[in-house]
Amino acid sequence: MSKQEFSIVLSDVANADQGKEKVVVTYKGKTKEFITHDYDEIYKIPGLYEHLFYDTLKCDSPNVVCSLLKENLNKSSFDPCDLIVLDVGAGNGMVGEEFVGMGVNTVIGVDIIEEAAEAAMRDRPGVYESYYVEDLTKLPDHVESEITGMKPNCLSIVASLGFDDIPALAFASGFNLISEQGWLSYNIKDEFLQKDHPSGFARLIDQLSDEGVLEIVDKKRYQHRLCLDGTPLNYFAMVGKKQKNISSEILEQY
Repeated sequence: MSKQEFSIVLSDVANADQGKEKVVVTYKGKTKEFITHDYDEIYKIPGLYEHLFYDTLKCDSPNVVCSLLKENLNKSSFDPCDLIVLDVGAGNGMVGEEFVGMGVNTVIGVDIIEEAAEAAMRDRPGVYESYYVEDLTKLPDHVESEITGMKPNCLSIVASLGFDDIPALAFASGFNLISEQGWLSYNIKDEFLQKDHPSGFARLIDQLSDEGVLEIVDKKRYQHRLCLDGTPLNYFAMVGKKQKNISSEILEQY
C-alpha cells in the first residue's frame, strides 16, 4: 500500500515522553489521535508503523541489532542458516525479515497482541514458521511444548523491552525457551541498565552474568530513533550466549 493513502501529523512535540508521543493520523477520510505505543491501532493501518518509526523517526534497531549478532556469528564461525530464532515482541515482522535476509531458515514469532500477528501475516507472509499470540509470563503448557519442540537456539527481542511491553519476567521466560549455548540478540534503552532502575533489567542482567547463566558477548550503544522533537533516544544493542536456564529462585524475584 502506498504511504499517500494516509497522513500523519506529529502532535504536542515539546511534551513527548517516549511511548507517550502523540500523532494524528488521517486514513480513509477519518482522523484519529494515537500515542506511539498504541501498537494495536497502528498495526491496523498498512504501512503506518514503518512510516512513523522508520521513515519519520529514523529507527534502525532491527538492522543494528541483527548486524551486531551477525558480526559475532562470523567471529565464531557459526552459520546463520543454523539459527532457529525465537523473535519475541515480533510485531509486524520487521526483525524476522532481517533474520531471513541473513540466511536464517526458521523464525518463530511471539507477540502479545493479535493485531501484530495479523500485520505480520498481511505485510510479510512467509517470514515466520509459526507465530504465537501469547503472554510469555503466562505461557500455556502446550504452546511451550510446541516452541521448545522446534529447538530454538536464538532469542531475539528488539524495541520491546521495558515500558509496558515486555517486562523482566517475560525476558527471563523467553530465555528459558532456547537451548543452552543459544544466542541472544536484543536491545534495551540505556537508562534501563542503570543500577536500581525500577524496570528490573539491570538487576536481572547483572544477576544472570554473575551467576554464569548469561555470557555477554558484545554490546554497542547507538541511536535507536529520534524523539518527536528531534533529540536522540539511545539504546544498547546486546549479543549474548545462554549458559544454562534461569533458576526458579531467580524467576520468583521478578
